[in-house]
Amino acid sequence: MNDIKKWKLQCDGKEIVDILNNKNYNAIYVNTLDEAKETLLSMIPNGSSIALGGSVTLNEMDIIPHFRDGDYKLYDRYQNLPFPEIVEIMRQSMIADFLITSTNAITKKGELVNMDCSGNRAAGIIFGPKKVIIVTGANKVVKDLDAAMERIENVAIMNAKRIRHKTPCANTGICEDCNVKDRVCNYVSIVKQGGKFDGRITVIVIGDEIGY
Repeated sequence: MNDIKKWKLQCDGKEIVDILNNKNYNAIYVNTLDEAKETLLSMIPNGSSIALGGSVTLNEMDIIPHFRDGDYKLYDRYQNLPFPEIVEIMRQSMIADFLITSTNAITKKGELVNMDCSGNRAAGIIFGPKKVIIVTGANKVVKDLDAAMERIENVAIMNAKRIRHKTPCANTGICEDCNVKDRVCNYVSIVKQGGKFDGRITVIVIGDEIGY
């Protein structure tokens, strides 16, 4: 990455960490994806139950094999199983000790904004798992809710293509606000601040461009 672009992302990352901490989240700044992985793993005791949100960031971090092979109870939504069985795993994961996921956008007011196909990630960030650890690149920082929704619309198109959902946007690259069954943008959640349950939501911000 260009050094100046990297520097700007580092500045944005450090700024949003201060904003998030002032909004009662537990926010941590790191420079690299490897540092984020190390920080995340240090927070999860052996024997913990773990749920996963759909996330390109987690795939880039290569964290899922660690949870599969380690001393954890993993609600593994990434198995090659029929969809009804995956949905049941998602349902059970709502009582996990930890939800590990990313976020679609973070506003300069400290709002976490997410849009889901099935709703398990958006719902789990709000309530259910005892702890939530969100790993995000500073590229997801936006000005306000309007900018967050604009960003999410573009991300939804790419995610539809990535997971091979049969949506109009996966063919045209243009959002058509469709009503098809495979639509990926069905549910929206907005977390305004992190203080309802002390220490529940940790946000690890990477000063880099990570994920979609």
